[in-house]
Amino acid sequence: MSPVELFSLPFMQRALIAALLTGLAAPAIGTFLVQRRLALMGDGIGHVAVTGVALGLLTNTSPVWTAVVVAVLGAVLIEIIRERGQTNGDVALALLFYGGLAGGIFLSGVDGQSAASLNRYLFGSLTTISADDVIVTMVLAIAVVGLCVGLAPQLFAVAQDQEFARVAGLQVRFYNVLVAVLAAVSVTVAMRTVGLLLVSALMVVPVATAQQLTRSFRATIVAAMALGTVASVGGLVVATFASYEVDVAPGPTIVLLALACYVIAWPIGIWSRHRARLREPFAEGQLPGHDACDEHPHTHGPTCGHLAVPHDDHVDYVHDGHRHAVHEGHYDEH
Repeated sequence: MSPVELFSLPFMQRALIAALLTGLAAPAIGTFLVQRRLALMGDGIGHVAVTGVALGLLTNTSPVWTAVVVAVLGAVLIEIIRERGQTNGDVALALLFYGGLAGGIFLSGVDGQSAASLNRYLFGSLTTISADDVIVTMVLAIAVVGLCVGLAPQLFAVAQDQEFARVAGLQVRFYNVLVAVLAAVSVTVAMRTVGLLLVSALMVVPVATAQQLTRSFRATIVAAMALGTVASVGGLVVATFASYEVDVAPGPTIVLLALACYVIAWPIGIWSRHRARLREPFAEGQLPGHDACDEHPHTHGPTCGHLAVPHDDHVDYVHDGHRHAVHEGHYDEH
């Protein structure tokens, strides 16, 4: 069976749906975590969710739902610890890292299973996802995306400046806890896609990539969700085609594809920011230095094709990283 024909099978269609939903949900909440400088929070919650998965396996219940419950409790706990200032965020995240992972391995041993039974949750297993798991993923992902988009102004205000948000009448504690809960839900949504150990990458890398290419928060969250979707679906497709030659897992492929997008976007971001700075007018009262240039290989004008920037009573033309302006028979460079 060819790779194209493989996508007509039900299990691959379920995998595509799960990848699409994960690619939308993870960067949506990840945008607010990055804004709050809590990019590693997804890792901490992911480790706590390991305990939830092991608890589900131990009690013969759905590991997805037990992981949701335990991850939400852990996320709320970390937010309470951070808010009350009993310890700083780094220490609290470390507690989640070590306690959650150790608890999951311990419970899997109590159940008489080896740690290998957790692998499909630690590293993802898209192609073995069941129809019930797809339904759960769909419900949770829609809830995360809907709340992130619908409450974007409030969540952004709290993430950007909590004091201003309080003055504006927002319930800062409620929105902080909501972000933590949505992050926990997103972790469990992505659990079967990229795995608990790699989920933070899908929450952070598309956001970091979008920040290289956008200049507003709204554009960033939209671009991050689009990039996350491309990485998730594209990683699944690449892994499927590559599996005919080598054994490639979808989870790591998705993360590597997301990282490749960042590598491509990074120099583009540097170039666009440099170009934007050249377009900005000089600050009021600033007197930029001018170097006279008697000879210039290019004549600037409205049709020369170079960027024109109004400057006081004349127009500068951006050329070779400088601004050139005609001045009394010669060109000034500044």
